[in-house]
Amino acid sequence: MDVTPGSTQEKRTHFRYYIVLLLFVLTAINYADRATLAIAGPVVSKDLGLDAAQMGIIFSAFGWAYVIGQLPGGWLLDRFGSKNVYAFSIFLWSLFTLCQGAVGFFTGGAAIALLFGLRFLVGLAEAPSFPGNSRVVAAWFPGNERATASAIFNSAQYFATVIFAPLMGWITHAFGWPWVFGVMGGLGIVMTFVWLKIMRSPVNHPRANQAEVDYIAGGGGLVNLDQGRKEKAADGGPKWDYIRQLFASRMMSGIFLGQFCINAITYFFITWFPVYLVQARGMSILKAGFVASLPAVCGFAGGILGGIMSDYMLRRGYSLSAARKTPIVAGMVLSMTMIACNYTDLQWLVVALMALAFFGKGVGALGWAVLSDTAPKQITGLSGGVFNMCGNLSSISTPIIIGFIIQETGSFNGALVFVGANALVAALSYLVIVGEVKRMELKE
Repeated sequence: MDVTPGSTQEKRTHFRYYIVLLLFVLTAINYADRATLAIAGPVVSKDLGLDAAQMGIIFSAFGWAYVIGQLPGGWLLDRFGSKNVYAFSIFLWSLFTLCQGAVGFFTGGAAIALLFGLRFLVGLAEAPSFPGNSRVVAAWFPGNERATASAIFNSAQYFATVIFAPLMGWITHAFGWPWVFGVMGGLGIVMTFVWLKIMRSPVNHPRANQAEVDYIAGGGGLVNLDQGRKEKAADGGPKWDYIRQLFASRMMSGIFLGQFCINAITYFFITWFPVYLVQARGMSILKAGFVASLPAVCGFAGGILGGIMSDYMLRRGYSLSAARKTPIVAGMVLSMTMIACNYTDLQWLVVALMALAFFGKGVGALGWAVLSDTAPKQITGLSGGVFNMCGNLSSISTPIIIGFIIQETGSFNGALVFVGANALVAALSYLVIVGEVKRMELKE
């Protein structure tokens, strides 16, 4: 197919906006499924007799599997394409979420082992989701729209808290915690079929005309990303030596470190934050579910603003490096304000400071846009897997470290300092290590 800019005079369609809306909805459900245990956690821990350290370990089960699944997930995306691999991912993580509702039928060690195992399987099944998102954005969006598109799907994590945290809190209060898992798992299974109905590559999609494909390609979009997929499958897929080259790159290593630290902030909010509101600030679980949504509104707004700001700077002539780094560094500095919660007992001020910190985290959460700009075109899926693997090592470490800090000190104060320190390291990584932001070229 001819994808030369200006090769057609027909009015351009805008189906790429529907694609990013679909990614947004799926990512919101994705994050809601991760957070089910955080919302139901106080009741689950009471019913099963779990202490803070045990809850931290169970929270981390998702992260262990999510990290383990990143490289295989990214490899599968590059070998078999986004549509089918992502569909299996959605269906399986939703099924395993639904099954967590059955843990209530067990007691003691069996219940704990089953909950850990199902959380592990949810993490393994979700592994291709964000590399898949990045891959779809790289195919469907030109460079000067990529940060906004990435910010939109990434901001779904905050939207998930805004919409689903109150809903899950209410379900837990009204019907019991097993229903949280049943409702969210069922919703994800339905979305599997929506994805299969809508998703195609730009060059093959009946709703995207030639003018839109030309526009995307002219701006650097990889519109032929899944073309030749059968040939890739036949030759065994991407080469594993490419992973070594990724880690040998100073730019990519700095990006990976930055994502690790940014995700530490994310995983505080989707694991321990509701528990913090209940245990350290004396809120009911119903109130905590609603209050947890308030900082998330600010995070959502910050996430969209960060993407818009970055693309605006790019259109105004700033370098790609300046356009991507400026929101990231500014947002991470702002996220450190959560440490001030240690110095007040006012609930409204705690919520305000957390909202400000979450807003900053949203502004700075442009790692997926940076990856879409820098990932070698031969391995967009595998690069996303490596990036997400490194970033989500913090999904293992953060819940455990915070759990033991609370266990040893009897307070959340040290936990907030730990999360704020991660924000500082993320800012320094982009300022000192990353260097120029550009697409990496691989050596064959």
